[in-house]
Amino acid sequence: MSQPRILIIAASFYRDIADALVTGASQSLTKAGASFEIVEVPGALEIPGAITQAVLGEAGFDGYVALGCVIRGETTHYDYVCSESARGLMDLSLRGVAVGNGILTVENRDQALKRAIDKDKGADVAGACLALIALRDRFRRAP
Repeated sequence: MSQPRILIIAASFYRDIADALVTGASQSLTKAGASFEIVEVPGALEIPGAITQAVLGEAGFDGYVALGCVIRGETTHYDYVCSESARGLMDLSLRGVAVGNGILTVENRDQALKRAIDKDKGADVAGACLALIALRDRFRRAP
């Protein structure tokens, strides 16, 4: 594949963290020669649904970069959001959809910013998505 087409889905609940993740992913994809579009959803739980809509709508994307953040709070809501968003992305992956999971699951804002900015997780996830596309294409060409 000469120029993969990627959809970046960013959960805007923690805007500053999402922006940092999107910046890293965008720079990585541009460097790799991929084209991409960015859409926003309210939170991490909406990301798998947005990807499913793009897949079912035959939008023509080769892969998906899921970006967002879930910070532990005082209730069990954190556990459900982390688990269900990861499950949704894994379900897509098991159906052959190339998905890079960049939903940060952290204890606090400082951890999130460190992962989004210092560790450039957006770039890492974009790279994972591209690697999955290459692997899928390799297997499709296999005799």
